[in-house]
Amino acid sequence: MVAKEMVALLLAGGQGSRLGVLTTTIAKPAVSYGGKYRIIDFPLSNCVNSDIDTVGVFTQYQPLELNTHIGIGKPWDLDRVNGGVTILSPYLKADEGEWFKGTANAVCQNIHYVDKINPEYVIILSGDHIYKMDYSRMLDFHKQNNADATISVLKVPLEDASRFGIMNADENNKIYEFEEKPKNPKSDLASMGVYIFTWPVLREYLLRDDKNPDSDNDFGKNIIPMMLGEGRSMYAYAFEGYWKDVGTIQAYWESNMDLIERVPEFNLFDRDWRIYTSNPVKPAHYIAPSGSAKKSIIAEGCLVYGTVRNSILFPGVVVEEGAVIQDSIIMSNTRIGRNVEIYKSILSEDVQVGHEAKIGIGEDVVNEDKPHIYDSGITVIGDHAVIPNHTEIGKNVVVEQFVTTSDFTSKVVPSGKSVIKGGVENE
Repeated sequence: MVAKEMVALLLAGGQGSRLGVLTTTIAKPAVSYGGKYRIIDFPLSNCVNSDIDTVGVFTQYQPLELNTHIGIGKPWDLDRVNGGVTILSPYLKADEGEWFKGTANAVCQNIHYVDKINPEYVIILSGDHIYKMDYSRMLDFHKQNNADATISVLKVPLEDASRFGIMNADENNKIYEFEEKPKNPKSDLASMGVYIFTWPVLREYLLRDDKNPDSDNDFGKNIIPMMLGEGRSMYAYAFEGYWKDVGTIQAYWESNMDLIERVPEFNLFDRDWRIYTSNPVKPAHYIAPSGSAKKSIIAEGCLVYGTVRNSILFPGVVVEEGAVIQDSIIMSNTRIGRNVEIYKSILSEDVQVGHEAKIGIGEDVVNEDKPHIYDSGITVIGDHAVIPNHTEIGKNVVVEQFVTTSDFTSKVVPSGKSVIKGGVENE
């Protein structure tokens, strides 16, 4: 393989447990987003738009759908003989196998992959953030400063800084301190989880860290502090633009809703920076005389006979006559019955909603079973769930995957309750 100046290493093995039922059987980077995309499409498209043609994708948790989506990388022009995209999963070594212990360990376990490419630099990316960024400009900054490591940072409100890893830098952007979620942050420069390293330097630190039995084998917790502690040249690269960690139900819903503003902060219609994905073979969407759609994204293959307001419909959604969908995300191939009402909800793929049902109504009560996940007034329904006719479902309700009509013990599911497979309802 011909040596590359820079290779991208995309960390896509996260479980995404804070997304609840949306990530029960798929990895967080594979979650649908924005009407036709998956979250991982954004860093992959950034790579292609930044002229990076060699990408290693680290997968671990529930990788099937993610691997299927990426395939050989054709949608991103990464189906190449020299370079392209490579899926890197945990594997059996000698007589035992081992999961990736942390982000740094994932790279260390595949150090031979990077060595074979022999790049001057590597860029470490997260597979679960929504943003558009030209990595080539960050590389220019890295080279100009003769840096060992460059960390992309985003200014956040100081009152929110304690939720992030904070980089403290001098007037020349040289980092002198890193604080992981500090109680009293000294600056507002939050790490975006985008790192460029000079490869020979990073390689040395990965091998040293991997030998430490007390290490978490993590870039943020171990590699970066170790490099700072030894006086390595590290710089903060200021990013200005939209960036969102869609790791919670609230953040995921908000980021999708950002897309349908009249002048969206995050523009998916930018022809100069396209977001690529695997497109379904669907006909154009159709809005019937009885239907209407206002301030919404309606993907291909949708049939709208009812009313859609301030919502996103993924490919193949059917909205029958008299139905009203508002402030909601409806994923692919879901069917909404006649005279259904849906408010501020997320419905996963292949959901069937019976006639006259109401979803997302009533008072705002935090979910009793998982209050740390379902606490923002958003009702979430897992894929392939079937909602019976005339059912009323409250706010912060979670309906598990593959639930059928027989799993509902009542036609009324109050706010804050759960419906699970097997018919045991949180009462």
